[in-house]
Amino acid sequence: MRLDKYLKVSRLIKRRTVAAEACSAGKVSVNGKVQKASYDVKIGDILELTFGEKVIKLQVVSAQEFARKEDADSMYKPL
Repeated sequence: MRLDKYLKVSRLIKRRTVAAEACSAGKVSVNGKVQKASYDVKIGDILELTFGEKVIKLQVVSAQEFARKEDADSMYKPL
């Protein structure tokens, strides 16, 4: 699954276009490297999202194409 779509489906970022812009701006890194929106997310990847001063670090647990609101937080594990 593409990185921008994963961020949207897991509800870490509200819209896919905003997720793509965050990737382009270098605010999203996977396994310690800044990645483009087209990066293929795999189970076990470590994501770091930067929102201003706040940094969120999490591990990918599953990569489903669709997730209900209640199930979205089960797609990742905070570190």
